[in-house]
Amino acid sequence: MTDTSSSTAVPTQNLRLTARALLLGDRLDVAGLERSDVLSTTPLAFRAGQDGFVALFRYGVAVLVGLTPLEEDEVIRSLRQRISGEFARHEEETAIIEISPDRDDQIPPGGPIYIKQMSTERLLVIADALSKSATLARDEREATAAFELVEPSVQHLAENGRRPRDRRRILKQVGQALLVRQRMSGGVAVEEKPDVLWDRPDLERLYARLEDEYELKERAAALHRKLEVLGDTAQALTDIIDTERSLRLELIIVLLIVFEIFITFYQMFTGVSGH
Repeated sequence: MTDTSSSTAVPTQNLRLTARALLLGDRLDVAGLERSDVLSTTPLAFRAGQDGFVALFRYGVAVLVGLTPLEEDEVIRSLRQRISGEFARHEEETAIIEISPDRDDQIPPGGPIYIKQMSTERLLVIADALSKSATLARDEREATAAFELVEPSVQHLAENGRRPRDRRRILKQVGQALLVRQRMSGGVAVEEKPDVLWDRPDLERLYARLEDEYELKERAAALHRKLEVLGDTAQALTDIIDTERSLRLELIIVLLIVFEIFITFYQMFTGVSGH
C-alpha cells in the first residue's frame, strides 16, 4: 500500500508544471534505494531539484514533475545502474499540470490537467496514468513492427496458396513475433488502479478522468487483441512449416518403400533368370 501523508504537498513556485513519463528499460530496480525525502514507497516517490517530484515504477518508468532538463538528466544518470534492459530510445508521455484552487480536479480535451492542490497523492495518481500510457505506447509500436514483419509471408500465402520458399526468414519472423508477444504479455496491468486510491478514494474521479484522457483501457484491449492475432498468425505459419515437413518425410518413406519393393522384385527376377 502507498505510504503517503494526505497533508504532504510538493512545494512549487509556479502555477504550471511539466510532467514527463520516461520508459527507460524493461525493469527498474528500486530495492535499497533509501532516501530521506521519500514521499511514497509504492511507487517509490521523492523530491528532486528545487521544486520537483520523481516517481519510479518497477516496470521501467520514471515520472519527472517540475524538473529542469539538467535536473532530469541528473536523475536519469543516477538510475542508470538500476535499469535492466535499457532502451536506446526512451518512450515519453508529457503533460502539463496546472494548480487551480477554484476548479475541481479535471482534464479538458487536450489538457492541461487541472488540480486543486499540488499534493503528493494527486501527483502519484497522475504519475501512474502517465507511466501506463508511456508503456502502452512502446508496446503498441512493438506490436505494429511485429505485424509488419510477418505481413509479407501472410500476403504471399494468401495470394499464392503456399508459404514463401525462404524458410529461415519465416522462422525468424515467427520467432520475433513470439518474442514480442511474450515480452508484452507480462507487462503492466493497466486495469489495476494505483495503490494511493486505497487511502484516498476521493481521487478516484481524477484517475477515471486520466484513464479516459489517455484511453488506457481501450488501448490495452486493442493491444491484447493484436497480441492474440499475432500469436495465432505465428502458430499458423509454424503449423504450415511442420505440415510440409511431415508430408516430405511421408513422401520419402513411401519412396523408400517403393524402392525396397523394386529391389526385392529385381532380386527375385534375376534369381529366377539365373536358374
